[in-house]
Amino acid sequence: MDKEAGCCSTHLIEGDGTFNAEGLDNFIKQVKLAECGLSYAVVAIMGPQSSGKSTLLNNLFHTNFKEMDAYRGRSQTTKGIWMARCAGIEPCTIVMDLEGTDGRERGEDDTAFEKQSALFALAVSDIVLINMWCHDIGREQAANKPLLKTVFQVMLRLFSPRKTTLMFVIRDKTRTPLENLEPVLREDIQKIWDSVPKPEAHKQTPLSEFFNVEVVALSSFEEKEEQFKEQVASLRQRFFHSIAPNGLAGDRRGVVPASGFSFSAQQIWEVIKANKDLDLPAHKVMVATVRCEEIADEKYSFFVTNQDWCDLEEAVQSHIVPGFGSKLSSMIDACLSSYDEDATYFEDSVRSAKRKQLEEKLIQLVHPTYQLMLEHIQLETLDKFKKSLHDALTGELGFANAARDCMGSFIRIFEEQCKDATIKQADWDSAKVRDKFSRDIDSHIAEVRAAKLSELNALYESKLKEALIGPVEALLEGGGDDTWPTIRKLFHHETKTAFSEFSIALSGFEMDEKTNEEMLLKLENYARGIVEGKTKEEAGKALYRMKERFTSLFNHDSDSMPRIWTGKEDIRAITKTARSSSLKLLSVLAAIRLDEDVDKIGDTLVLALVDHKKDTSTSVSSRDPLASSTWEEVSATKTLITPVQCKSLWSQFQRETEYTITQAIASQEANKRNNNWLPSPWAIAALVILGFNEFMTLLRNPLWLLVIFVGYLLSKALWVQLDISGEFRNGMLPGILSLSTKFLPTVTNLLRKLAEEGQKPVSANSQRTPSNPPHMLGNFQGVESSTGSSNVTMENGPEYTSPSRHVKEQ
Repeated sequence: MDKEAGCCSTHLIEGDGTFNAEGLDNFIKQVKLAECGLSYAVVAIMGPQSSGKSTLLNNLFHTNFKEMDAYRGRSQTTKGIWMARCAGIEPCTIVMDLEGTDGRERGEDDTAFEKQSALFALAVSDIVLINMWCHDIGREQAANKPLLKTVFQVMLRLFSPRKTTLMFVIRDKTRTPLENLEPVLREDIQKIWDSVPKPEAHKQTPLSEFFNVEVVALSSFEEKEEQFKEQVASLRQRFFHSIAPNGLAGDRRGVVPASGFSFSAQQIWEVIKANKDLDLPAHKVMVATVRCEEIADEKYSFFVTNQDWCDLEEAVQSHIVPGFGSKLSSMIDACLSSYDEDATYFEDSVRSAKRKQLEEKLIQLVHPTYQLMLEHIQLETLDKFKKSLHDALTGELGFANAARDCMGSFIRIFEEQCKDATIKQADWDSAKVRDKFSRDIDSHIAEVRAAKLSELNALYESKLKEALIGPVEALLEGGGDDTWPTIRKLFHHETKTAFSEFSIALSGFEMDEKTNEEMLLKLENYARGIVEGKTKEEAGKALYRMKERFTSLFNHDSDSMPRIWTGKEDIRAITKTARSSSLKLLSVLAAIRLDEDVDKIGDTLVLALVDHKKDTSTSVSSRDPLASSTWEEVSATKTLITPVQCKSLWSQFQRETEYTITQAIASQEANKRNNNWLPSPWAIAALVILGFNEFMTLLRNPLWLLVIFVGYLLSKALWVQLDISGEFRNGMLPGILSLSTKFLPTVTNLLRKLAEEGQKPVSANSQRTPSNPPHMLGNFQGVESSTGSSNVTMENGPEYTSPSRHVKEQ
């Protein structure tokens, strides 16, 4: 059983001629025949029924075919055709056990299956064993002669017959040596060959052209079993490497690859069954078709795995391959030439058809790579075009000329590279790719043109913005009668300059006149938008600008110096001037006047807001000119502040500036009061009359004059130190409170200084008269000249400061 393991016996063809295709496919999978390629052999055995064919195969190839039970009598054992794998023989060898001939079960007239099975065996086998009895050799009516005639006849009808090895196995050899039996057998075989009718082409063809004849002899299995097994074991060795040169089937021809064995065997049997007379001309086309397909598949597979093709395919994945078309065309030519060489002996029409199919498959295989190559050409050429155009635009060449020159140059380069990538076996049209490349170039040129125009437009817009926004803002802040004429003059000058330069720059793009005008108009609208936008911005801050203008004019004189309200200023006139200027600013911001249109906004505002009292005195029944949402002769699109809004702004402006005016008036009154220290005349007269007695007392006693004089000096010093006039500028009550906190520290400080001066020794001043003590003269000299200062300077002593300053210094 161990020897028979793996033989996988399969009933290939039933006794009624049914082909077991499913069983054959399973058999091929079990023995892994498809992996053998051409390295396999097929052995078949034929011979009379009950001649021991199955027994021989089981002993020779370790198969497990069913054998006849001699004890039950002689009868048919094998029906149809069985097949199995020869165990332990390399390369893979398949053996077929054919139904025996000359069996009583089929009768004398039913020989069709014998012929069909014999033809099938010759068509698929490399070695055919013919089992025959030793006692039939030399006999005219031996059982093997009809079998040999059948073999030779069907062999001649095969298209391109295989070179088959016929091994005659002589069973139950007698004492006659094989050297004597073999010549007789070969002579009988030659006679049978000569007697078989042959086609005209093979009338003179020797037997050796179709067959290799081998003769072996075996002892009787029943009588000399041990000797039989030894002889079979020796014969078995001849089947090892049978397809190698000098092997049993070393010169075989037309071998079907193992992967196609199932199909080939099935087709051969179908043809054989369909042609009962064994006329097989159609098999020529079938074999040619199968073989040419196999060769084409083989060449296609070789091409796919060819290292040159793999390297080329891999290289195209990343970049352009120079000479792509010529290299690939050469590979395809080599593949087709190899096919022609291997398929040269097959039928022309089939060979040509399969060649065309192979060529189409190869073209279909390389088409994606060709498309990828065109994509690389398109992308890389487009990238180079973009770089070249960018470099050309950095020079002095105009955009249109640069784009035109680069486009023409790179279209020629693209066409040359497409031509280099063309495969001569394919008639592919690259017009679509060329059109797409042209569209991509046009699209990029349009994109760059738009970007350059946008960049150019942005450049001149920024120039206009820089030239207009600052001056316009300054002019609007000035808000005078000449504001809008000056803005118009500035606007026209700057736009004219920008238009001139912009037109020169646009000339390099070679655009039509309409497009040029549209771009110039767009630039002009942008400049106008700058002025209008800035005006709207300033109009939004109208109240702030008016208050700022009023404050500036009200609080500063004509020399821009801060105004001091001394009491001599005409606050009414100053207020009127400042308000008029603010009103002028409001009229300037009320509307946009870039166009030289005449309006009466300023006069209307003056009439309604400044001179309204005069207007109401002359015409009481006249309506309010500001009771409207539009200005006369001014469109709504140019109106920034409506008449109603102007009236509201002016009312708010007056309310918010009243405090400034009130403060100015209060300051002026306070200065007047501070500068007038003398009492009124009636008070002076009352003092003279009522104080006459006291005055006479002073004249009678001069010592009182000294006391009064010293008191005056002390009072003057305190006045200066306390800065009484300065304290009362802010009002009576704040002055009293401030002086109450400063009085005692100032008196204390003053007395301390006087005491320190009195303790100093008398030196240089000792010659002075007793009536003028040095410390008295030194302490009070120069007091009268210090009325405008807060410091008291002693002649020969230190400087005295007010208590407040003394505290700050500490």
